[in-house]
Amino acid sequence: MITRQDDEVLVVSVGDVELFHYVHRPATPAFEGPKPYLHPVRTLAGDVVTAFRPHDHRWHKGVQMTATDVSGENFWGGVTYVRDEGYVVLPNVGTMRHEDFTVADDELRIDERLSWHTEAGEHWVGEERSLAVRDVEEEAWTLEFATTLTNLRSEPLVFGSPTTNGRELAGYTGFFWRGPRSFTGGEVIAADGGAGQEVMGRTGSWLAFVGQHDEVDRSSTLLFLDHPDNKNTHWFVRSTPFAAVNPSFAFFDTVEVAPGAELHLRYRLVVATGGWDRARLESYVEEHAW
Repeated sequence: MITRQDDEVLVVSVGDVELFHYVHRPATPAFEGPKPYLHPVRTLAGDVVTAFRPHDHRWHKGVQMTATDVSGENFWGGVTYVRDEGYVVLPNVGTMRHEDFTVADDELRIDERLSWHTEAGEHWVGEERSLAVRDVEEEAWTLEFATTLTNLRSEPLVFGSPTTNGRELAGYTGFFWRGPRSFTGGEVIAADGGAGQEVMGRTGSWLAFVGQHDEVDRSSTLLFLDHPDNKNTHWFVRSTPFAAVNPSFAFFDTVEVAPGAELHLRYRLVVATGGWDRARLESYVEEHAW
């Protein structure tokens, strides 16, 4: 159920647990790329599984949909990776603006319209986004996220990443999760027997991150499922120096969207209480197939 909604935040709860705050009109500094985000995100046990504005990357905020390089514009926030130069500060940090909501409280579904504007004020991208809570079970719940990005320019939009600009194994862009500081050094388990940092840049239908909490004697598991219709997904994942997962749609190769054309992306994020092992993860994925 939607327990609170105002001009800045929408809170979604199940029972007495606030599953997440969706901050749709954030008070974000321009350099950090203002955009909607989910934080805090909680398990059904009430444990927070997201980080907000960490000191190492202040533009990381919980769970976000964003893009590092859109025809040279940076909607991720912060510095931009430039080939043969490294990370530099450029006047190219855009804004993703909330326009309006349609909220179906009985279905725990949010449909949102957004607009992407460059730092110079040009409206480049229209977005239709949906967030839905589903599969609420004893120890887990699922966020289903879908987006359609429409090119509003008269020329193609080219989506890329630091890796497409020359930085090895740094192909992050798109749907991104930053975990709590205590999750550093957590366990990465992936489809097809993959595990650990070796899955960076690999393909696969799912990937999970298991982290431990401070203060309470519990772990939590974040399970990310890629939709079969998504094209060219490669996993960006880190457990050190911080916890982060991103099913990148432009890791090694750029994605071009023609004028007036659309890019469709869809993911599921399962937020589970406890540390799930491979057998349990594989069983859950099989039972909850797309």
